Amino acid sequence: MGNVAICAEELSKRYQIGKREYYMTLRDTLAKGFAYPFRRSKRIPASHIRTPNSGADSVWALKDVSFEVNHGEVVGIIGPNGAGKTTLLKILSRITEPTKGTAEIRGRVGSLLEVGTGFHPELTGRENVYLNGAILGMRRSEIEKRFDHIVAFAETERFVDTPVKHYSTGMTVRLAFSVAAHLEPEILLVDEVLAVGDAAFQRRCLGKMEDVARAGRTVLFVSHNMGAVQSLCNRAVWIDQGKVKAIGGVQKVVTDYLEESSRGFVQRNLESDWLRIEKVVLRDRQNTLRSSFRPGEDLVVEIDFFAKRRIEKPYFWISVVGHQGSVFGANMLFDGHRPDAIEGQGQLVCTLKSIPLLPQGYSLRMGARAGNGVTFLIKSADVAFFTVQGTARSLGWEGEMADSLIGEAAPVFVPYEWGLPDGKVISVDAAWERVDETSFSNS
Repeated sequence: MGNVAICAEELSKRYQIGKREYYMTLRDTLAKGFAYPFRRSKRIPASHIRTPNSGADSVWALKDVSFEVNHGEVVGIIGPNGAGKTTLLKILSRITEPTKGTAEIRGRVGSLLEVGTGFHPELTGRENVYLNGAILGMRRSEIEKRFDHIVAFAETERFVDTPVKHYSTGMTVRLAFSVAAHLEPEILLVDEVLAVGDAAFQRRCLGKMEDVARAGRTVLFVSHNMGAVQSLCNRAVWIDQGKVKAIGGVQKVVTDYLEESSRGFVQRNLESDWLRIEKVVLRDRQNTLRSSFRPGEDLVVEIDFFAKRRIEKPYFWISVVGHQGSVFGANMLFDGHRPDAIEGQGQLVCTLKSIPLLPQGYSLRMGARAGNGVTFLIKSADVAFFTVQGTARSLGWEGEMADSLIGEAAPVFVPYEWGLPDGKVISVDAAWERVDETSFSNS
């Protein structure tokens, strides 16, 4: 147990559907709250919540979840919506207590689970920074030392003395993450809340979490962005229907998860008054259902939909998203090609030819607008996940560190040339287009 930061043993959480739960007394809650900052090793016991007996009106958000995380590890928590990932982090953050089982936390915990977690809306940004630091057990001098870096990272310098209730969602998320990351908790818990921010903010957050990991602190990262999980984490825990389905190296666990997720993937709640997306599947040119591809292969996207009423000249789009954001896609708003009308059951097929993607994990995002180009029929959302497999050597590259860096590189490969100081010009083409590199002299 010496190097273990988090130890979960048979954690389970049951919620009653449509019934009120009765919690501990205020006196018990206050006593535990005052004692909490002085405990470095925190054992989270089974819940004192008194709930009715289990029955048809209850649901297990978590069931017998057990795992360990060592100090300095970065572990991704993956799984579909409703799998229990956020419930797990809430238990580890002591926001809620398990119905049964225990979790032992060894170290100071900082968490970002929801927009504005731990922020008081009536207090200013400055006051909330100091409040959160105090909750983490930090001295005022420590907070002052990091204060300028916190507000600079969050880009809230102008509004730091404005009450948080006047902040936009993006501003609140930026400041909340900055506080959680800069106040140097020994264990950082981060939920999918980062998806609220813009692409530039997400990249900065991932970079900051990499800095936190390199500093030897422990990170638990819940995300649907498989590219980000693969680039940031060294291990992954796959949770499905409240149970641990797999634990292991991040590449294998993510690949297994993506393969299962892509077998007739259906995005929950992808529906409007006009249109419902019923199924999205990925295939290759031979019509084989796939969740992993190789660079240079064709990727065929099939979208089954149901139009609840006749829709004239709708616009659809899809985009491939990597851990650095959107990579490329197909957009009827740009190319002008769209159906004259859709009504009832239908299918849309888009073939992305010779995908120039490097081996990483990717998500496929789609959306739709009405014929006016403005009104959303379906707001942009992830509808499928896939991986591109291979190594630098299998692609014909011989660089000494190519294999270790390929997962961190920009995901799209474009052929290029190096003009070297000795006059040589070396063409670098993708192995799936031409295996042999060419070199010649300008002289």
